[in-house]
Amino acid sequence: MTISEKNFNKIFHLFLCVMAIAMIFRKPCSLLIVFFAVFSLMFAKKLKYSKKQFVLIACIASPVLLELLLFWNNDSYLLGLKAIEKRTSLLVFPLFIIGNYQRVDFFKIVRTYVISTTALMIFFLVRFVILFPDLIDKYLNRIDLWEMGYQFADSIGIHAPELNMHLAFVSVCALYFVFDNFKNQQKTGFKILSILVFLLSFFFVLLVNTRMALINVLIGFMIVFFYEIRSKFNPKKILLTGLSVVVLLGGILFLFIQKNPYMKEKYSSVTFAYMDKVGKLDEIDHPEIKVFNSLVTRVSIWKSAWELSVKNLPFGVGAADGKPELFKYYRDTNQHFLAKYEFPTHNQFLDFLLKFGILGPLVVVLYIFTIGYLGYDLKNAIIVSFFLIFFTSNLTDDLLLSFDGIAFSGIWFSIFASYWLQQKLILDKVPKVV
Repeated sequence: MTISEKNFNKIFHLFLCVMAIAMIFRKPCSLLIVFFAVFSLMFAKKLKYSKKQFVLIACIASPVLLELLLFWNNDSYLLGLKAIEKRTSLLVFPLFIIGNYQRVDFFKIVRTYVISTTALMIFFLVRFVILFPDLIDKYLNRIDLWEMGYQFADSIGIHAPELNMHLAFVSVCALYFVFDNFKNQQKTGFKILSILVFLLSFFFVLLVNTRMALINVLIGFMIVFFYEIRSKFNPKKILLTGLSVVVLLGGILFLFIQKNPYMKEKYSSVTFAYMDKVGKLDEIDHPEIKVFNSLVTRVSIWKSAWELSVKNLPFGVGAADGKPELFKYYRDTNQHFLAKYEFPTHNQFLDFLLKFGILGPLVVVLYIFTIGYLGYDLKNAIIVSFFLIFFTSNLTDDLLLSFDGIAFSGIWFSIFASYWLQQKLILDKVPKVV
């Protein structure tokens, strides 16, 4: 089959944009990934690889490669194959995106992703208001405000922390483009649009209201501001823009807290309650009400995962046996609350330690910190912020177990790596001064 270079580039770019936007919809995005793989294989002659590309591909595919290496450690080979199947996108994305790295238009993809995702959230918010008027009335009367973000996320078909991981990244990117439009003297309409998209994206982070995402997005804003201050553009304009952003953010945050008083409680007493009951959650009266989402529950889970992991060194319990073995350990240690709700590890480093032994956390470090290296080397606030969001999210969750975390990180890691390769190619072509 033949296709012009121009049309191939358009289709390739369209696939990347649509897949990135569709990440919050598991089934449609899974089909898109399959179509993307088939399309790329049809034009495999266009793929080109170098040593640098293979190194980056290996880093992105490292979780899958680890599963293949320790496949023999699974009690059930069928379940082991299913575990590998969940991470196949970590092979598809790097092979076909990095193989076509010169075709990746990094900033155009990110800009399209930010605007489209924010527009989608507006649609789903309107839909939520129309379809769930009883819930809206309840929240307006300040009843069960703790569940608002989770109900909104459930109406889309995604878990709230995973949705807010996406939205935190969108909001940080949106702030980047606010500064970018002002620096490049864009038309007033573009400046207003970028500010509006940014404010809306931050509003949705507050609406879903998960703790790590809110902390991450605020730190991400500081990273963007730090890199802008270091740039060669007019510092007065940057400071003026930054001050305006701070005032707007402060106003939105103040109004949201006033309308959602539970937010104060959530980020203080609820989060840090009953820390003296680590590993003894059943001593709490109705723990499912008082500490279901508290730090003490996470720490109790981590304590159990660590103890079980140490018992199964050096190779772990196997990729397919992590959750069953952990749930069994809850029962064996009479932790009835944890056993009843079958809490997973909620920490990617511990999850891989439990499943793969010593090699597990090392692979997680390689995977996540390579993203950080790319951002640091490029001095790019978007990539550095993504690294921070994904790293800290994996401290309190196990995102390389779910489609949202696997595909989300895989596609953006591959896009970041492609942009890094493009910049290295430009530097290689610059004549060196002797």
